[in-house]
Amino acid sequence: MNEPAREPAVAGAFYPMDRSTLERQLDQLVATEAERHDLLACVAPHAGYIYSGGVAGRLFGHLDLPRRILLLGPNHTGMGAEVAIAPHTQWDTPLGPQQLDRRLADLLLAADPTLSLDAGAHWREHSLEVQLPFISRRRRDVEVLPICVKHLDLDRCLRLGATIAAVSNALDEPLGIVASSDMTHFQPEDVARDQDHRAIEAVLARSPEALYEVVHREGITMCGVVPTTIALAAANLMGASGAHLVAYATSGETSGDYSSVVGYAGICIHG
Repeated sequence: MNEPAREPAVAGAFYPMDRSTLERQLDQLVATEAERHDLLACVAPHAGYIYSGGVAGRLFGHLDLPRRILLLGPNHTGMGAEVAIAPHTQWDTPLGPQQLDRRLADLLLAADPTLSLDAGAHWREHSLEVQLPFISRRRRDVEVLPICVKHLDLDRCLRLGATIAAVSNALDEPLGIVASSDMTHFQPEDVARDQDHRAIEAVLARSPEALYEVVHREGITMCGVVPTTIALAAANLMGASGAHLVAYATSGETSGDYSSVVGYAGICIHG
């Protein structure tokens, strides 16, 4: 059953609740570049804007957005279904209501009956909500479909990526994918950068298998490894031909505390 709307969970904490204040902050963060890529897939950070907003702003300023966008994010709360498609008709934001792509949801549910419509996984989850103001500021007429995922094994990630690609290839217009992830959590700056470099290398190689393997082997605390693995698997089947790092930073650059940082990467996967 479709839920009518989801109210913001982290407005006023991760980003401003006041519309005009948020618009001013986004205009400062989003630097639209002369040379841009159409969004096929990307990896975007999801911390408070004071920490990761600069990386997210550079990434979204680097992208031209299609009208339809699939959001893949990790489940931080542990609530809800394993793979939870948001059942709402819209998500409310300080910039106004964001319409959800119900047709895309129906197509994915028909293609994979193991997927679930589940509001509980999205109730307090921040990883997808924080992407919406950036997306809305870049293109107002988009429809998004948020999917929140718990930890999946590699085979399930690859199969879900193949399902997304098959549905995308059957659509009559382009689909873009935003994988929401922060990188290494709470390590010294030099350790975080070294670990993140290894994970980023795998993303730039567009290898979902290599990313999943290196993160698990090395114990890299990349919270969105599963969404990113799924996005890579889908993008490769949707015609990806390259990837590049748009921006990278750590929380230490904001806080001044380099003894325990979180890493943030903005990565573009293009056709």
